[in-house]
Amino acid sequence: MLINPNHIYHVYNRGNNKQPIFFNEDNYLYFLQKIKTEWKKYADVLCYCLMPNHFHVMLIPNEEGCKNIVLADKETHMQKLSKTIGKTLSSYTIAVNIQNKATGNLFQKKTKAKLLTRANSLVENFSIRDYLLTCFHYIHQNPSKAKLVKDLKDWPYSSYQDYYGDRNGTICNKSLAMKLLDLSEIDFKEDDSLELNHDIIKMLF
Repeated sequence: MLINPNHIYHVYNRGNNKQPIFFNEDNYLYFLQKIKTEWKKYADVLCYCLMPNHFHVMLIPNEEGCKNIVLADKETHMQKLSKTIGKTLSSYTIAVNIQNKATGNLFQKKTKAKLLTRANSLVENFSIRDYLLTCFHYIHQNPSKAKLVKDLKDWPYSSYQDYYGDRNGTICNKSLAMKLLDLSEIDFKEDDSLELNHDIIKMLF
């Protein structure tokens, strides 16, 4: 997972063999706390959604997060944010395996980071803003698409409530996201059930 500073990425992973990765509320909250305390040192989180067997995070790595780790005075090829994400998933897996009296991999081996802020010929008829907004809304719409809730405000494990104005969460850099997406709270409320372009959705992964 090679990343560059000041670009926007869609970061995602899912359970090994599509198995669940979150089994109770404490699991969701524990994972979110790890994003807050571990990832935010190296990136601005723009939005997120945790689902029973996968997660999505839209973020912007900072300069520090893109630096290669140095071990024994030798620079490695592993960047700080990528390493941190891997450690988060590894430590979370250990905790959940202890909880469930299980062993083995919980997540798929590689966490993906799809670059969103570079022009792509397959979406050349759309602007970068179209691309970013589609990802932003797609991430938030996951719980309703999966029929977990009818009202997106009822899914507490995403940043939807923060952008809707019902919660003052501290994981996302909400002001930065609204500025980059040229989005107001009113726009967000009007667009939250927007039918998204499937051609763009295909390019988010």
